[in-house]
Amino acid sequence: MNRQVISSFQIGVLLFVFLTGSAIIFVPGPLIGKAGTGAWLSLLLSGSVGFGILGMLLYMNRRFPGLDYVEYSRKLIGNALTIALGVITLSYLLQMQSAIVVGVGLFMIGAMMRETPMYAFTLLVFIIAGLTARAGIEVIARMFTLIMLLTTFFVVVVLIFAIPDYRVEQLLPMLSKGVKPMLGGALYTFGFPFSEVFLFGMLLPFVAKKGLPTLGRNLRLALGASLLAITAVTVCSIMVFGPSSAARPFVLYSVGRLIEFQEIIQRIESVIGISLILGSYMKTTITLFVISLFLTRLFGLRDYTPFVMPLALIGFLMGLVTFDSLTHWSNIVTNVHPLWTGVSLLVPLTFITLVALFRPKKR
Repeated sequence: MNRQVISSFQIGVLLFVFLTGSAIIFVPGPLIGKAGTGAWLSLLLSGSVGFGILGMLLYMNRRFPGLDYVEYSRKLIGNALTIALGVITLSYLLQMQSAIVVGVGLFMIGAMMRETPMYAFTLLVFIIAGLTARAGIEVIARMFTLIMLLTTFFVVVVLIFAIPDYRVEQLLPMLSKGVKPMLGGALYTFGFPFSEVFLFGMLLPFVAKKGLPTLGRNLRLALGASLLAITAVTVCSIMVFGPSSAARPFVLYSVGRLIEFQEIIQRIESVIGISLILGSYMKTTITLFVISLFLTRLFGLRDYTPFVMPLALIGFLMGLVTFDSLTHWSNIVTNVHPLWTGVSLLVPLTFITLVALFRPKKR
């Protein structure tokens, strides 16, 4: 298989859209419900863990240039243990991709098109994401750079037009629910989205050699920009709705519904719906690409493309049987995923990084 290459700027864009895409819509409401006005502190804590995961990936990429997570794992801990840990990781990644797309479906039937069956949305997203993933990382990077600019513009416009509704006093007291709920919010946002930085351990080898000197800087900037974007939306949501933000699962959409500028600008929340669809499509595409690549590397296969559409079908079917309501979906994402990501993503990566640190380099 010919290895495609992308620039360090493009992989930074991919990291930004991957972390921000659906999180900017789904995270603020439940997070405020858990942590209250301390939600932004929760994001700073979980974002710090995300920077730690990114630091481990960058160290491993420097230590084993040109190798992805599975390949250097096999060199360090052997084939059998790599497969054992990889199967655990793969189980979470499959669940994760279905949760992303089901989230879009739940949003659509809950906020925009209530009479349409959810599978109509989820099937369409999986088909388009699968076709894009088959096109390769170069096509994904070029396409998503343009979409990222569009969706970021939509979100910024909504936050600017909502300024008259901001009430800064609603941000106080800083820890309205106390320290423990704030830590619970950090655990939630660790599971979604910041632990998912792990997936880029499969993508770093695609960066062209001339982009390696700026790779770390661009990825840290992308992660910082994502953290800033989610924090900004969370803080703005608190200033608009206060504690009642927790009762709004799609709180940025609700902010958009408040915006009216005489009779010229109305129904601006529709652009937030578009942003969610595009953001979730981009995240699903990257996840599907990584899962296909992960499976290929794990079992020593040559080409990832034959597995993309079957994996998309598995994700679609898992979504049909796993989630039966928004409440069920939210419970899994907020309570189950943080623990699952810790076991399946953070623990294996930390273990492999420690092995690399204590194993002397071969001369």
